[in-house]
Amino acid sequence: MPERPHLAVVGAGPAGLAGALAAAARGVRVTLIDAAEQAGGQFYRQPAAALGARRPQALHHQWRTWERLRDGLDHHLTSGDGHFTHLTDHHVWCVERESDSGGFTVHALRGPAQEEGVTVRADAVLLATGGYERVLPFPGWTLPGVVTAGGAQAMLKGGLVLPGRTAVVAGTGPLLLPVATGLAAAGARVAALVESADPRGLPRQARALAAQPGKLLEGAWYASTLVRHGIRPLTRHTVVEAHGTDRLEAVTVAALTADGRLKPGSARRIPCDTLAVGHGMLPHTDLAETLGCTLTGTDVRVDDEQRTDVPGVWAAGETTGIGGAALALAEGHIAGRSAAAHLHGASPDPSRWAAAARARTRLRAFFAALDTVYAPPAGWAERLTDDTVVCRCEEVTAGEVRTAVGALGAGDLRTVKLLTRAGMGWCQGRVCGPAVAGVAGCPLTPGRRPFARPVPLGVLARLPEREVTD
Repeated sequence: MPERPHLAVVGAGPAGLAGALAAAARGVRVTLIDAAEQAGGQFYRQPAAALGARRPQALHHQWRTWERLRDGLDHHLTSGDGHFTHLTDHHVWCVERESDSGGFTVHALRGPAQEEGVTVRADAVLLATGGYERVLPFPGWTLPGVVTAGGAQAMLKGGLVLPGRTAVVAGTGPLLLPVATGLAAAGARVAALVESADPRGLPRQARALAAQPGKLLEGAWYASTLVRHGIRPLTRHTVVEAHGTDRLEAVTVAALTADGRLKPGSARRIPCDTLAVGHGMLPHTDLAETLGCTLTGTDVRVDDEQRTDVPGVWAAGETTGIGGAALALAEGHIAGRSAAAHLHGASPDPSRWAAAARARTRLRAFFAALDTVYAPPAGWAERLTDDTVVCRCEEVTAGEVRTAVGALGAGDLRTVKLLTRAGMGWCQGRVCGPAVAGVAGCPLTPGRRPFARPVPLGVLARLPEREVTD
């Protein structure tokens, strides 16, 4: 029997799982590679088995969808035919296209120490690498007790722990709702939900929103949960400063005017030991950029089959644009079916995934409408004091960035980086990039990197010479 064509799927969140299962069901050999110890991604993040969670479904929405994905994964892994491999705790740092064969080599680091290199060779690749939170600084944001909204959610879902006893959830975007309600349901007192967006902008997007009644019902459920827990939503408000000495003790919030500026005399101080703050998400595109995939803004550009413009590379989920789990599932399913057809040398039949394509269209319109409402408040960068740190790795302040622009003539992120070291640390600008761009007043342009994460020199030294020099 001829060997089955091989698809490597990077990321085991909703998009990666949907794509891997769709391809495997159509006779493709699949290797699913993920950095986590369990499948699910951030949305379906599971507590460690050793914690003995009795009701993990209490931390999740769409639990039945997760059960179907989990059961499908288990079925393929236990079938005994060896055509499906799930590599957990593998951190992919590069994907190379092999010029001689047209295939791909996926490079990963294995284990918590990430000191052992692993390579996977495949005929095609599906990138389902998800997204990461946009972090916008403010005075006091480096205090212990200040976490991202997604970080607070990850602690709760993955570790069954609360980041604190009294929390303020702040920023902008739909993610704030599940974070606030999840913390409250787990026993934290949520002193305030601080949303910078103006809810009066939602009716102007009524057509796109009405096309997703399930999402509207979900929003109504969150609203009723906030009321039940006595959580105060402060809309058109923002965090001005976090206070404390050794750790967070309180935050100051203020109302925003119609043009996003601080309303004079509206500041109020809220005692808390935790601030979970987030201003939306951005796609993970490092691997796509290394392969040469074209980006539209910050999103990987794909066609109707979720194909990138690099032959043999598909992309799905948040990496093609932030849109939530349901959209990621639809895109992953389409990508898996399309990849399977092409790997078998057949012409894909879009009618086979028509339902997923319709869902994708509606959900993209829905989240595009939300994006027009949930945007970071105008003037946030102007409110930063010169001594506010914007790059934590290199301890670069807003004042240093302003000097690089105003006195030294920097006009883009790369030049600011060269003059200040902002973005030269461990995160390589992934965390501080939006903040530095905002302070500098320049576009957030993705930087093409050869590696998606730090790699030990020993791993590079052990690679075959051809792979190092190509």
